[in-house]
Amino acid sequence: MRMKSLIEDAKETQRAIDMIGLGARMQMLEAETGLSRERLLKLYKEIRGESPPKGMLPFSTDWFIPWQQNVHASLFMSLLGFVSKNASLKGLDATLQAFRMYREKIQESGLDEVLSLTRAWTLVRFFDARMLQVSKCSKCGGSFVAHAFEPSKGYVCGLCHMPARAGKSGKRQAAEDVEIAL
Repeated sequence: MRMKSLIEDAKETQRAIDMIGLGARMQMLEAETGLSRERLLKLYKEIRGESPPKGMLPFSTDWFIPWQQNVHASLFMSLLGFVSKNASLKGLDATLQAFRMYREKIQESGLDEVLSLTRAWTLVRFFDARMLQVSKCSKCGGSFVAHAFEPSKGYVCGLCHMPARAGKSGKRQAAEDVEIAL
């Protein structure tokens, strides 16, 4: 068994601290760091002041398809593409930076945060597994998250073909979600 250097251990610990601060769930922490579960639990309790939530992670591509979740997922994927292209970040580091940018944009707009870090991380994993793809809307030309292998010709996004009851119960109108997506 190879021993970790103190520097590697410190980097792993800092990464875990950053992820916990952004709201990562234990399964994500365990998958993305080499720290023991016990150590991650201690870190989580120290940072959040409570035990981590229990339960399984979401595992359905369908969650990202309804119009509101789709707008937020599409915004996040656009930010991830921007970060990957314009910064020297890849993998988890790019995901974390894109999520920070997503959260900042949502807070600036006064909207509710729809994506959690764990959902965003899961979204990236679905793209890596080719279960989801980006499709261009034939009406507005925007890029939106869609199921992989579905025909993208004639694709119309949830903003151009918004459900009748969309935005009726939220704090803000759907037009504000459009501003964020663009």
